[in-house]
Amino acid sequence: MAHQWRGIIAEYADRLPEHVQRKVVTLGEGGTPLVPAPALSELTGAEVFLKVEGMNPTGSFKDRGMTTAISSAAGRGAKAVVCASTGNTSASAAAYATAAGMLCAVLVPDGKIAMGKLSQAIAHGARLLQVDGNFDDCLVAARKLAEVYPVELVNSVNSDRIEGQKTGSFEVVDALGDAPDIHALPVGNAGNITAYWRGYREYAGLDAGEEHGAVATRTPAMWGFQAAGAAPIVAGHPVDQPETIATAIRIGNPASWQQAEDARDTSRGLIEAVTDEQILAAHRILSSRVGVFVEPASAAGVAGILMLAEQGRVPAGARIVVTVTGHGLKDPQWALKTADGSEIVPVRVSADVVSIADALELS
Repeated sequence: MAHQWRGIIAEYADRLPEHVQRKVVTLGEGGTPLVPAPALSELTGAEVFLKVEGMNPTGSFKDRGMTTAISSAAGRGAKAVVCASTGNTSASAAAYATAAGMLCAVLVPDGKIAMGKLSQAIAHGARLLQVDGNFDDCLVAARKLAEVYPVELVNSVNSDRIEGQKTGSFEVVDALGDAPDIHALPVGNAGNITAYWRGYREYAGLDAGEEHGAVATRTPAMWGFQAAGAAPIVAGHPVDQPETIATAIRIGNPASWQQAEDARDTSRGLIEAVTDEQILAAHRILSSRVGVFVEPASAAGVAGILMLAEQGRVPAGARIVVTVTGHGLKDPQWALKTADGSEIVPVRVSADVVSIADALELS
């Protein structure tokens, strides 16, 4: 019988902490495809692959860290968890808490969450509260709640989340046979760039991976991209009122700020900003030329490598992996707009073949 993927804790048990394995809560996360993207390779002069994290159980990369965070909490006998979220974390936390038989409380910024994600959290039974404030306000409140009440915090400040998310690097190396030259990804709360860098270092036999031996011969340069209206790391100071159409990275004071800067500096990488216009352009290219439908924030990494290619800063022939973090159905409204922002209206035809052929310009 062929091997079926068992979720990241079982697949990478030797590289994850023992305490997350005492009571495993899994929905089969991980094992997501690494998809060649010839259209992006042509546009950048590099060899580009997409790590399609929208193929996780709740449609985003958050599931990698949530299986380890919820498993860890379950192992300690926790009955309730809390998170602050711009959307994807809430959907993931609610699903995994439900699988573990726990109560899940979610704090989201009022009016700042995509309906696709809001509906997931509610469907999975989360106690969802819309907070009068932004994501950073929600995170402060969630941390204080977990300090005072019997509820566990499962945001990316929880180190078990980073342990789970680092497995994305393992899968990339397992698929390619070595680390890429460059790994690009969106940066919001900065947990993912932190986690991927940890994973690459461990697979190269550095840090905590030394006792297992090296799988990779090198580590990549980490390229992170923030939305221009929510780019505190690029600006060098918190952004009090972050604004961007990319709701998943609309964060003004990242919890993993220092770790992201360390990943950038020690990998000899970069963290830069892309505009909403560049993000939406990349979003359309991914859908119409590559065949991968993502939410806008997920396109930030692709927008970044396209921007740097235009500036002549992408090394010719470099092997680049871009993590696209969430499925397009999370925030589908942008797929229904043209480049100038007007609504796309389907063409109406009668139910006869000739009319349909004429509309398709087949005759």
